[in-house]
Amino acid sequence: MPHATPHADPVGAELDSVLRGGPFHVALRAAIAARGLPLQRVQHHLSRHGVKVGVTSLSYWQQGARRPQRPESLRAVRALEEILRLPEESLIRLLAAPHGHPADRHAGGWSPRSLAEASGVRERLLAESGAPRDGGLHTLGHHERIRIGVRRELAEREAHHIVRARRDGVDRYVAVHHGDPGAAPERMTVHALENCRTGRVRRHHDTGVLAAELLFDTRLRSGDTFLFRYAVEDGTAGVSHEYVRGTDSPGGQYALQVCFGSGALPVRCHRFTQHSATAPRGGRQELTVSGRHRSVHLVEPRVRPGYVGIAWDWA
Repeated sequence: MPHATPHADPVGAELDSVLRGGPFHVALRAAIAARGLPLQRVQHHLSRHGVKVGVTSLSYWQQGARRPQRPESLRAVRALEEILRLPEESLIRLLAAPHGHPADRHAGGWSPRSLAEASGVRERLLAESGAPRDGGLHTLGHHERIRIGVRRELAEREAHHIVRARRDGVDRYVAVHHGDPGAAPERMTVHALENCRTGRVRRHHDTGVLAAELLFDTRLRSGDTFLFRYAVEDGTAGVSHEYVRGTDSPGGQYALQVCFGSGALPVRCHRFTQHSATAPRGGRQELTVSGRHRSVHLVEPRVRPGYVGIAWDWA
């Protein structure tokens, strides 16, 4: 007797990816969108499970503005797994561990394990190169340009740094790029664009992390300033929803620009801040996409410890 052909998993590739890697709000938003349920219907289904959650709370959860924490809220999350036909524990698992971001984080959608790996890959490369753990550099200015491709993927990240040496002998910077869920670091390419060249590159497939040495063309003395520019060509993951920059030390100006490709314009964009890894997101401010340049941006005159980013909705 022939074996029956298994039914296709109703969870799409994108949803499957964010359920594995998180973060929670992106996974919840993707799951609701995949089922085509308005929030009012989701609320109705929850009430039939004996759980009361407001539409506003559901909206905040999927935007990342708030995070389910109370027992009643966690009951709702478990009920959502059943209502949205998700694997058991898939959403709860994303809530079970800290949802912070590493200090050198470069793309949205991370699991707690991948966060630890990102930090570990960077520290190992610093140790191997003999560079100080803090890199020996103070950031005076940092401009990142994120390019979103026609498939709505994170296609490329270009970074322009202005730094000052904290000590004598600094001659490199370790750049860490953390791809969106499902990214393949082995297919990413690092481009040294100005005043640097590419040294050793480390890749960690399971977490989508790439760490690369950028070697300067000079050894800096304490107090010297230096400018360099590089890019990471990515495009290896699925649909991108946000980009976050975090730091654990104060610095100079930071500018983030997100550019959207032809045919890949989001319906909404907003900036946000987060004081610490465990704090809720705040500082939400709507951003208007420039019609001519198809981009949005934010500028922080002086960077403080914490996180700042831009998120966008495709529908």
